[in-house]
Amino acid sequence: MFNNIGVSGLILILAIALIVFGPSKLPQLGRAFGDTLREFRNSTRSIVEDDRDDNPMIEHEGKRPM
Repeated sequence: MFNNIGVSGLILILAIALIVFGPSKLPQLGRAFGDTLREFRNSTRSIVEDDRDDNPMIEHEGKRPM
């Protein structure tokens, strides 16, 4: 999704965020964004593990029995 964003694109996004939100709010926004991503990753990981536990056709190594 973000494969085509280079360093200049990231700098531009950061500059726009700095102008819109101000320097005092950026650390709070970054922390909230990181917490959201961490929670999403943990939730999806637990869903995948639950699915593997419920389905005996899928082995834990990612190979299907023949």
